[in-house]
Amino acid sequence: MTVSGGSPALPPIADYALIGDGRTAALCSTRGSIDWLCLPRFDGEPVFGRLVGGDDAGHFSLIPEGVLGVARSYRPGSAVLETTWRVPGGELTLIEGMALEMHGGLRPHALLVRRLVARGAPAAVTIAFEPRLGIRGGVPPARRHGDAALFMRGRVSLSFEADPPVAAGPGRPARVVVEPGRPVTFVLGMSHGQPHVFVSPRAAFDLLERADAWWRTWSARSTYGGPARAIVLRSLITLRLLTYVPAGSSVAAPTTSLPEELGGSRNWDYRFSWPRDAAIATAACLGVGMSDEAHSFLHWLMVAGRLTRPRLHVAYTLDGKPGSRELELFDIPGYRGSTPVRFGNAAAEQHQLDVYGWVVDAAWALERAGSRLHRATWRQVCDLVDFVARRWRDPDAGIWEVRGEPSHYVHSKLMGWLALDRGLRMAAVHPTRAKRLDRWRRERAGLARDVRARGYDHAAGHYVRSYGSHELDAALLVLPVLGLEPPGSPAVAGTVAAIHRELSAGGPLLYRYPPGSDGLCGGEGAFLPCSFWLVQALAGLGRIEEATSLFAELCALGNDVGLFAEEMDPVTHEHLGNFPQALTHGALIQAALALSDAVSTRRPPPLSPA
Repeated sequence: MTVSGGSPALPPIADYALIGDGRTAALCSTRGSIDWLCLPRFDGEPVFGRLVGGDDAGHFSLIPEGVLGVARSYRPGSAVLETTWRVPGGELTLIEGMALEMHGGLRPHALLVRRLVARGAPAAVTIAFEPRLGIRGGVPPARRHGDAALFMRGRVSLSFEADPPVAAGPGRPARVVVEPGRPVTFVLGMSHGQPHVFVSPRAAFDLLERADAWWRTWSARSTYGGPARAIVLRSLITLRLLTYVPAGSSVAAPTTSLPEELGGSRNWDYRFSWPRDAAIATAACLGVGMSDEAHSFLHWLMVAGRLTRPRLHVAYTLDGKPGSRELELFDIPGYRGSTPVRFGNAAAEQHQLDVYGWVVDAAWALERAGSRLHRATWRQVCDLVDFVARRWRDPDAGIWEVRGEPSHYVHSKLMGWLALDRGLRMAAVHPTRAKRLDRWRRERAGLARDVRARGYDHAAGHYVRSYGSHELDAALLVLPVLGLEPPGSPAVAGTVAAIHRELSAGGPLLYRYPPGSDGLCGGEGAFLPCSFWLVQALAGLGRIEEATSLFAELCALGNDVGLFAEEMDPVTHEHLGNFPQALTHGALIQAALALSDAVSTRRPPPLSPA
């Protein structure tokens, strides 16, 4: 299959795997192509942007000839990826990854390493190295530096070198034959705002092996021993790959504009940090024994929140700055014709009340784990709870960032109640003015009365999406773990059952709300985090066998290396939306923890233990 111009069609979203270094990340296909890499960090301009920009936006491909079959996997407990192709007479393995920033030695800002190893018979490979000056293309000027080519793009420089030397460059693909016992190693060095440091391919591969050892040591710190340990560990590693280490923030996904419907216009830029996602990652990391990472996420949340205090924005840049102007590009091809391609995300300016609940609950989870909040952090938490006490009566945009008129979303109210409740619990160990505590108690009670009176459909026996509506919302699956209602109450059980029944997309999949009810053009797939929230809810209701079966079905829907997008086509099970998605992987870990706790204790696990 080809697209216009004779270039190969892009593979399915699930065909990609992720490699990274905690600053940026690349998407690598089973075909041997890197079709997405931004510099100098996740939200920078793509140097390889073919994923949404077509061939003119660049790629780095190592394409073997005569492929008879392919298999790939990450090394156990590591982010180093290995892809093996069966070729006539033998096999060819591609080992690839990014070196990590470690102490000792001078090195570039980032280092991407790829090595081809042949076994059995020689294997022919076509190399195409096509860096670009951003999404609209333009080949960067180059000069030679020994065996390396050096490309400059503003303050960003890239060096490309192979061992043995390969004469490939922009517009000049090269064919090489990889002999058994004589691997071919490629290194792409990237620097930003500093003199370029060259690293030989052999030294670069040694650094990749050191990174592999670091990953194995890091992942061995996980204390998780429950169901599906391998896929939970892979989700944990994926969350770490989606962490911008210099700031401690988490990027929602490393990509922009991968569509929620092929050929559609629901294409958003997710290369930002959502406080909600960071809070979920905090809880997930705490649950598997990664307390340092949990502290890092909360620290970023508090730093970002100070800039807009007491208001929390929906999304921040990776270094905690609020907002981002959204740019729509209609002259870029998009992934499989899905336009526009967007840079920036206008939803960052929305008011979403639920964010406050997630963040305050993350702080409470750390306290429950034995990490007392610093005085300054507690003051900031108090500001967030005060904000909820003042604003919970206002309509908001809701968790799903609907681009229409604000409404009284029930999930938002529930999470507002959670912020007030967790604030009151933390106040038991932090000096807090009596007048403030009285206000929090009063508003918590008032919010509970309001949501029960206006957000509950008594005839149907379940909570609804928004006041005055009869629609359902899969975000309400948090009900069993909040504490507003007893976990086994008819209201909770009725809501979970109704969502499972009415929002089903077939099998283990759920829509987040009734399709076609958000005012946007086009459609979307089933929303994967919601299915994992259903596992958590069923575990919370003590329905362990049902939750276990559902969790197993969901885990089987990941791609061949255990990665998940945001959404999935209910019919074809094709992954949709930006990839891989931090929210999905965080929800997977939380579902596994809830299931593990329910199995071991046979009692409902809370969102963060009350």
